[in-house]
Amino acid sequence: MRMIELDGHSLTLETAKRIVFGGERVSLAPRALERVRAGRAVVEKIVSENQRVYGINTGFGKLSTQAIPNEKLSLLQENLLKSHAVGVGEPLPDEVARAVVLFRLNSLLQGRSGVRVEIVEYLKALLNHGVVPIIPAKGSVGSSGDLAPLAHLALLLIGEGQAKLHGRILSGGELLRELGLEPLRLAPKEGLALINGTQVTLALGFVALVRAQSLLAQAQAISALAVEALGGHAEAFDERLHQARPHPGQLHVAQTLREWLSGSKLTGRRTDDIQDNYTLRCIPQVLGASADALEFVQEKFEIEMNSATDNPLVFAESGEVLSGGNFHGQILAFCCELLGQAVAEIGNFSERRIALLLEAPDLPKFLVSESGLNSGLMVPQYTAAALVAENKVLAHPASVDSIPTSGGKEDHNSMATISAHKALQIVRNVETIVAIELLTVRQALSFRDPALMAPRTRTLYQRISEQIPPLEKDRLLQYDIHRAIQLIQEGSWLNGI
Repeated sequence: MRMIELDGHSLTLETAKRIVFGGERVSLAPRALERVRAGRAVVEKIVSENQRVYGINTGFGKLSTQAIPNEKLSLLQENLLKSHAVGVGEPLPDEVARAVVLFRLNSLLQGRSGVRVEIVEYLKALLNHGVVPIIPAKGSVGSSGDLAPLAHLALLLIGEGQAKLHGRILSGGELLRELGLEPLRLAPKEGLALINGTQVTLALGFVALVRAQSLLAQAQAISALAVEALGGHAEAFDERLHQARPHPGQLHVAQTLREWLSGSKLTGRRTDDIQDNYTLRCIPQVLGASADALEFVQEKFEIEMNSATDNPLVFAESGEVLSGGNFHGQILAFCCELLGQAVAEIGNFSERRIALLLEAPDLPKFLVSESGLNSGLMVPQYTAAALVAENKVLAHPASVDSIPTSGGKEDHNSMATISAHKALQIVRNVETIVAIELLTVRQALSFRDPALMAPRTRTLYQRISEQIPPLEKDRLLQYDIHRAIQLIQEGSWLNGI
């Protein structure tokens, strides 16, 4: 089986998706291992010459003034993991935990962290064997890296902590025995290198971004279906109009809408009002803005995937070790806030269009026959509205706050991990909102003639109808909603059209 080679510099979003979601195995580039060895040699020279360097032979944070004798440097690193593994809450989702391993491994392959090759080989083994570290979700303030959650990952390498392997929960010691590995005795700098990074925030943001990109593509398709269901005016997507304001996302969404609606005989039916509501007329401007925001976030995430984010950093070229702040998560905080806001707007737009479909003057009230006796799709809109309201709270930035830690030595923290958690929750909420719109537009189109639909949207409609039957009278809609959510989260209903 062909493996994806990691070198610390060339990981992309698409490659990361193949590893994290597709389970593809990884190998380590020989040139990256040489960099790791060169960085390690610098640390060993420092120890042998009794140079005083932060994180190698000193305490941590506020305790950086405390010198540690050479015979206790391994214990120092072990103590660091045990004292910092104080995360709380539910474990990170499996795909997030796997992404943490991938991103920490790729960062260490830069050779700037001073670890031995054994460290990266152990992380590679975790990744290739499908290990899911059990990492409590809460406890990071997004500066000095994601110390607490990364400590829970690092514990596995010394035979502590917990992980899942093929669905079984194992202790760190049991896991290493299953993998045929011995617990590592950490060398100077290695514990700090394992926990002093931004990879938990990045992993949360990565999973949120992957799901957001899929969600945005589906929202465009559903928007096209809604335009047909409501007889909207397709001239709002005319290329000339958007070339007059050529934001890339706007241009792309307008083109996508033109492609979905090409050949439709359902658009432009309304003659009483020649201008549609904004949720139809401004689809390219609103969803296009979200597209541009997600593009920016992807650019920054890919830089972070290929960055050294611990402290201090080793520069083997000059033999220097420099102390700085690459662990600070401010850029990720801003990106995750932007991601969450961009996705929240997809949900806001979708919920308003649900209401528009339910109130269409030429469709049955709440899209059901015998309304009154039947409530139809009245109440799913309540659920969408509740989620929109929740998103408004979640979209308030955590990144504008800071609480000092480590006795004031760490006097400004990014709160980036909280921003990332919020972004992922917003994505989950909007997946449900868009699923409810999918259910609603499918029902609205059941009152239209499918023969008049555009060829591509008609195929979409047929696929949805195979999964969700029309509502002829009230029934337990929770099952329809759950199936619609499943369709959105899988995203495969768009494939091949």
